[in-house]
Amino acid sequence: MLTKEQNDLLTQTGPGTPGGALLRRYWQPVALASEIPLGGDPLPIDILSEALVLFRDEDGRLGLLGRHCPHRGADLSYGRVEDGGLRCLYHGWLFDVGGKCLEQPAEPKGSTFKDKICQKSYPVVERGGAVFAYMGPGEPPLFPAYDFFAYPPEHVFARKLFKECNYLQANEGNYDPAHVGFLHRSSQMLNRSGLVFGDMRKFGRVDISDAAVDPFSVPALKVEDAPFGMRIFQVRDGGPDKTYLRVTTFGMPNFSVIAGPQGGDGHVGIWHVPINDHVHWRFGFTLRRDAPIAQARETDEFAPSIRPRDPQYFDGEFHHRQQLRNRYLQDRSTFADSYTGMGSHFSVHDAFATESQGSIQDRTQEHLGRTDLAIGAARRMMLRAIADVQEGRDPVGVVRSPSDNDFRDMISFDVLVENGSDYAEVVRAVADETGRTLA
Repeated sequence: MLTKEQNDLLTQTGPGTPGGALLRRYWQPVALASEIPLGGDPLPIDILSEALVLFRDEDGRLGLLGRHCPHRGADLSYGRVEDGGLRCLYHGWLFDVGGKCLEQPAEPKGSTFKDKICQKSYPVVERGGAVFAYMGPGEPPLFPAYDFFAYPPEHVFARKLFKECNYLQANEGNYDPAHVGFLHRSSQMLNRSGLVFGDMRKFGRVDISDAAVDPFSVPALKVEDAPFGMRIFQVRDGGPDKTYLRVTTFGMPNFSVIAGPQGGDGHVGIWHVPINDHVHWRFGFTLRRDAPIAQARETDEFAPSIRPRDPQYFDGEFHHRQQLRNRYLQDRSTFADSYTGMGSHFSVHDAFATESQGSIQDRTQEHLGRTDLAIGAARRMMLRAIADVQEGRDPVGVVRSPSDNDFRDMISFDVLVENGSDYAEVVRAVADETGRTLA
């Protein structure tokens, strides 16, 4: 368990908080690119308890500004995109993508007052179908060379979901492997071998024909620090002389990489980005290395994360139909098919598990067990990183040198290995194999 002070450090992310200062040292996704097309309307955005507006000028350049005009506070998201910037409707003040005030048409002719005004602005880049912002101080770090952003656009699918809880408890579910055997258990999944949504890899001289993997057995866990955060090894029996190894990652400070459910060869990068301390956005980047996403949609039965939103399950593009307020439409008569009685969608199960804890989990009341090894390790890493920021150092995962911007081993996968295999060697081999396929 954590003390109240430690829980506050990790969960409070607004301006001026230590946790907020940590998250602001990293590039964070703030919107999908599809939400802000060329010629589209300015987009109001709430991120890290700040009210912002994202827009494209006439040349397609992106700008992320404070939402309220520095003149009299009117909302700039209602403004006009024209004359090289975003114009406030109240008195016509015009701001470019960097926040520079270009015009103040209501001021006297010849006034230089505009030269003294600069609206809050943040650097933004477009990658992997999303817009990322750096909201921290000083020169932005290098944008991380994660493989989601190295493949052609047709191999990556970005989407986001609204989550009704603090960002931390949702991200912690990504590196909590023991919950899978309970929360996500279903009659459909029980008929499958392993937790794999794509192809089972193998390493060494293993015979995959007699593999026997119970996907819902409780794994043994090992963790190791990595330049991006932490790597988690889930170890299960794989059959005669074999081990089933599932490798996932925790990326500092608020994302994870998980194998599946993309089908084929790939993985999913998941960012949990605070809107405020009580709700957040879950951004998912599904990478399919061996096939375009459109092809995967047609051929892979177990690739729900890359299909269009089914109105039977979603209320619009960004919200589940099954929500906390309707008790996730739980039907207890379906327990024989679904452990939760909430259907087969993993994301609904996860929403229940994390949102029902309360908007901010009280970690002073929890009791961690052996299978919570990665949870405790990640929290300690984040607390050390907060201390690093307070002492003026870059935290883990912030990249300043091009030579350090290499994350080919930040991968998640499932593999059968010979008993006694060196897990680090397995990671290196798979990283070499997948790295060769980069565009």
